[in-house]
Amino acid sequence: MTATDPALTALANGWAALYVLYGRIEAHLERALQSGHGLSVREYSLLDVLSRQHDGDGGHLQMKQVADAVVLSQSATTRLVTRLEDRGLLSRYLCPTDRRGIYTDVSEAGLKLLEEARPTNDAALREALDEAARNPELAPLVTAVEAIDPARRLRPEPAR
Repeated sequence: MTATDPALTALANGWAALYVLYGRIEAHLERALQSGHGLSVREYSLLDVLSRQHDGDGGHLQMKQVADAVVLSQSATTRLVTRLEDRGLLSRYLCPTDRRGIYTDVSEAGLKLLEEARPTNDAALREALDEAARNPELAPLVTAVEAIDPARRLRPEPAR
């Protein structure tokens, strides 16, 4: 039998707590978004990421950047984009300067649904964090999440 490094055990425990927090938040958001708007967490996240695109340099995301932003594989992202496109919530088009590139834009219907769903998402997130904060193992993580500056939104890495 080998001895376990206490630092690695602490790291594993921290990761386990983070994973539990993530799972609880995602499940709470999923229930709220599905029941209120017929959206999954991934669909909401994709619409949110794509709604932040703009015209001009660096304004549009390649599919790999979108996949990274919604934490899915490229194939899963493509399937998700197709589902939302079939629902009329977004559209795809060829990049005007590189015919190999495909961009995705949120439709007016997608923007409307996102606008309607955002308060539900925000309220469900607050509820999930408040509930988690009552758990002594999760409370420090909740504090860390709440301390993140909203102006420093995580952005997808630039395409290479």
